[in-house]
Amino acid sequence: MKARIFFWSITSALAGFLFGFDTVVISGAEQTIQSLWKLSPGLHGIAMASALYGTVLGSLLGGWPTDRFGRKATLLWVGVLYVISAVGCGYAWNVHSFIAARFIGGLGIGISTVAAPLYISEISPPAYRGRLAGMFQFNIVFGILVAFASNALLAGTGENAWRWMLGVAAFPSILYTVLCFGIPESPRWLIGRKGDREAGLKVLRLIEPGASQTQIEAEADEILAASSARVVASHFWSSKLRLPILLALLIAFFNQLSGINAVLYFAPRIFELTGLGAKAALLQSVGIGVTNLLFTFVGLGLIDRLGRRTLLYIGSFGYIASLGLTAWAFFTGHYTIVPVCIFAFIAAHAVGQGAVIWVFISEIFPNRHRAEGQALGSFTHWIFAALLTTFFPKMVSVFAPGYVFLFFCGMMVLQLIWVKFMVPETKGVPLEQMQKRLGIE
Repeated sequence: MKARIFFWSITSALAGFLFGFDTVVISGAEQTIQSLWKLSPGLHGIAMASALYGTVLGSLLGGWPTDRFGRKATLLWVGVLYVISAVGCGYAWNVHSFIAARFIGGLGIGISTVAAPLYISEISPPAYRGRLAGMFQFNIVFGILVAFASNALLAGTGENAWRWMLGVAAFPSILYTVLCFGIPESPRWLIGRKGDREAGLKVLRLIEPGASQTQIEAEADEILAASSARVVASHFWSSKLRLPILLALLIAFFNQLSGINAVLYFAPRIFELTGLGAKAALLQSVGIGVTNLLFTFVGLGLIDRLGRRTLLYIGSFGYIASLGLTAWAFFTGHYTIVPVCIFAFIAAHAVGQGAVIWVFISEIFPNRHRAEGQALGSFTHWIFAALLTTFFPKMVSVFAPGYVFLFFCGMMVLQLIWVKFMVPETKGVPLEQMQKRLGIE
């Protein structure tokens, strides 16, 4: 694997770092914001989920700029949205300006979950595609860890600590935006969408400098043929694409119905339910970030060896065990095991769904419909994330926490059944051959 491909992948995957940081940094400020502006539970839930509602819209619309203007231009403008959001949150003067700034950041997150994994999958050799596309997820969890650590460091800096927690994201956002000027456009977009074969050939030569001119031309022909096939000439919502559409919908659905975003957003509050003090709960949240990062390394190391389907199996069993034990602990009062169970839950997510989701969705659609497919999977993921984040505070106030975690455990039993009977393996299959493998030509 060439160093330049790794650099391009890391640059575009930095959108994931900003995604992870921006999404979770709110956990350290949410209780302060609620008391500062005297928010009702309902308005508090809306404020906490405002970024997610922006993410829903961004993911729904993200396929359009990704296809219309290109992957590179879209990734660059994502950085601009992140900068505006970070500065806006740092200077928010009331809950409405705060919601608006978080919503703008959410737009950037939603679009990045369409453009970044898609871009990486389109510039990656098949043998390394899982690890490279998985760098997006690695950067998400690295951003989550940095957000938790940043919150813990800034927690005692005064009454405006929450502003610094949210505002510091402007610095990595500016760095990411500048780096995006140095990446090339996707050759698959140039050849299959824009019709600029010469520019596409130039990028293919950069990706595979050791290949002969004949090999490069043959690869360009294969990309063009795959982009012109009968299935891709049809509308996205067609019977030909029913299998990848259903796979994208379900992997995103199960990802969120594990309860992952509820744990990440409300980690300090969950730990406080077990009797931990506020400061100890915040430090336990840093442990979530560390666990997430370490086991994401494990997932990325295994994804191109064991395959996507095997990792989903491993993650499903881990989810069921950890969530089941968490529910039992809350029912029986054995609160001391809750932090360990939550860490095990995070590990299962990092190895399974976390490592697989963005890679898998970026692989299963034909070239012509890849941006639309990525948008569909991303939109499904974020609409459930937004709903879960909005209603989780109400859920734990109406129902005992044990019932909430038992519900998540039951959903993961359904995921295990889905993986067993429906999920195909996509490891090592060239993108242009994937539509044949899935029978969608």
